[in-house]
Amino acid sequence: MKHIQSPVLIRALCVVLVAFSTCHAFAPNQQRQTAFHRQPVDIRQVTMELSVAAEEQFATTELDDAVIRIKMTAMERLRELKAKQDDPSAVMVLKMGVRNGGCSGLSYVMDFSTEEEIEEDDQVDEYPDEGIKCVVDAKSMLYLYGLELDYSDELIGGGFKFFNPNAEDSCGCGSSFAV
Repeated sequence: MKHIQSPVLIRALCVVLVAFSTCHAFAPNQQRQTAFHRQPVDIRQVTMELSVAAEEQFATTELDDAVIRIKMTAMERLRELKAKQDDPSAVMVLKMGVRNGGCSGLSYVMDFSTEEEIEEDDQVDEYPDEGIKCVVDAKSMLYLYGLELDYSDELIGGGFKFFNPNAEDSCGCGSSFAV
């Protein structure tokens, strides 16, 4: 079983655990306080359940440490795009990287590629069940490691969304960042 080590999830978990462990002090009556004490909480079990629930929102890969973690909504959109290709049975190669530019200094780059264009020093995350490969060039690894790729179909602001733990600043549109 995999465990998430995302700083955001760890902070959220801490908030939940602190709130849970202190809620008996704020119980409005003795009955709730007594009920709380009768039901001991196994913190390890709660932590594991939260970790598993959070893990389920990501597509699975053979790699334990994928460079880019693709959320299920993004994977569903990639499947749709793959189905529209000339040969839907062929492996779809998604090339991701960064380039100079954008509001914050660096911009995300995402495009389709071919297996022949994969270079020796590129990092390749394979999703064999989906027939999709996510490729990151060596120069972009420093900036993209740990990135979460999501997708939203909202009318305003929809599209692929990038959640980058390495970014110190990002613009409002979400397509550029600074480190």
